[in-house]
Amino acid sequence: MPLNIVLIEPEIPNNTGNIGRLALASGSHLHLVKPFGFEIDDTRLKRAGLDYWQHLSVTYYDNTDDFFLKNKNEKMVFLSSHGTKNHWDIPFEDHLFLIFGKESVGLPKPLIKANQNKLFKIPLYSEQVRSLNIANAVSIVVYEGIRQLQ
Repeated sequence: MPLNIVLIEPEIPNNTGNIGRLALASGSHLHLVKPFGFEIDDTRLKRAGLDYWQHLSVTYYDNTDDFFLKNKNEKMVFLSSHGTKNHWDIPFEDHLFLIFGKESVGLPKPLIKANQNKLFKIPLYSEQVRSLNIANAVSIVVYEGIRQLQ
């Protein structure tokens, strides 16, 4: 799998379903870190993921500590509107972990603070927009990574 998509505490099943479909389409592995704002068998998740969910490569974690413990030796970058470097400057490589926060507040502040040198953003060109929908943001970053890796 070329890339790893990590969702820290996703809240909206439709977004997670769409990202699951994207993970499958892009050959990426999806990592879902609890707690979720929905049940994993939520019909909205399944509807957004259509009938693809059964084919998805996905790993579930009980919490962020569990995720970071199990993946402590992996290369990671963090996506946040608080980043100072743009997503196209990410040093993409196979198996890179792309870490995204939850829809309402993004990444936890301690993660942002501890990873300033690995923090990237998608540039926004309007002051009226605070952030992009998480499914759109993941799509932008994943396909930029694929473009750079090809």
